Amino acid sequence: MQSELELNLETRTDYTFKYNKNLGRHGWLRLTPAYSVKLVKEIIKKDCANGSHILDPFAGTSTTGLVSAELGYDSSLFDINPFLVWLGNTKCKNFSEDDLSNLLEEVNEAIENVALEEPSWVPPIYNIQRWWHDETLQVLSSMRAQLSIRFLEPGNNYCHNLVWIAFSRLIIETSSAAFNHTSMSFKEDLISYEFNHIKNLFKEILNHIISSCRTNLSGTAEVHLKDSRDLSALELSVDTVITSPPYPNRMSYIRELRPYMYWAKFLNNANDASVLDWSAIGGTWGTATSNLKTWKPLNDNLPPVLYTACEMIKNSEDKNASLMSLYVHKYFDDMYEHIKNLKPILKSGAKLNYIIGNSSFYGIFVHSDLILSQIFTSLGYENVSVDIIRKRNTKKGLLEFNVRACYA
Repeated sequence: MQSELELNLETRTDYTFKYNKNLGRHGWLRLTPAYSVKLVKEIIKKDCANGSHILDPFAGTSTTGLVSAELGYDSSLFDINPFLVWLGNTKCKNFSEDDLSNLLEEVNEAIENVALEEPSWVPPIYNIQRWWHDETLQVLSSMRAQLSIRFLEPGNNYCHNLVWIAFSRLIIETSSAAFNHTSMSFKEDLISYEFNHIKNLFKEILNHIISSCRTNLSGTAEVHLKDSRDLSALELSVDTVITSPPYPNRMSYIRELRPYMYWAKFLNNANDASVLDWSAIGGTWGTATSNLKTWKPLNDNLPPVLYTACEMIKNSEDKNASLMSLYVHKYFDDMYEHIKNLKPILKSGAKLNYIIGNSSFYGIFVHSDLILSQIFTSLGYENVSVDIIRKRNTKKGLLEFNVRACYA
């Protein structure tokens, strides 16, 4: 049945991050799992009345918050990753023309004063020479040192943050990172970029970012550092939830975000990355996978279809089968906690939209849409339904869904 369904579905890249890359602030930094501006707009048009307060409990690159603000709505967003909180709050701020013009003038002056020196500091990324040619690394280090003299490190000075977002874009565009995989891989050959090329590229990136900030947002969006499983002590009243949680497919956000986070000093070592990914729903980077061996579920009343899938994965012949079974189990145990603890901040009649994909382990499908919809039903949500959005351009049978529900 699924193969017949797939024949009538399209991959719909306009519903993915690819649609966003040329849309002003939405295209500042790439994150592969991000969903599209177009999809969020369609959901807002369908589910939001004037004055609706929108929530995204898995902010990611803050697509939901930025689209909401562009359309005049107020929104609240949560994320467990401090870099994404920092990025999202900067994307969703208004800037004065005077501040932007002064910033551009000051940055241009700083860049012209960059002197090529031996690297004073480089991020402690393992095997960093796989990412950047030594000569490129020298230029980036010298440039960062000069910028840090004039501009505050990433924090609450949103104007200065624009400089560091531009620098983040610079380090990825001068790296050997290749995005020809579902997440990220590396090009075969390192390129040594000339000093002037890197300086001019930085100016070009910053000009683009500043230009995109010249259009003011009519709504507001605030991104909070928050674990979406623990929503206690929150004073919110939400009309609509529009979100895309991580999928249960072992695609780690940390893997793709690491270069940005190291250069912006949100990460100091590999263990920090592992700890952060273990705290995230669906995270499996570094020791996060081995931690599964001692994990115990909080709930014993999850949908039977989940237990069946976990048992089938466990009984497959792969050496990591038991760990992957626990991984899937933990993912939905965490999602159950999130959906249960979401209730106190929802208004009666609140509409929920969860964009999620299914996954496959050793040929065994984990039907995320079915499991999630049954969790909503078991927790008392009403009008639970599933819309199929698109066919994903990966393994056969992998689809993307909008699991919809209503809070009575």
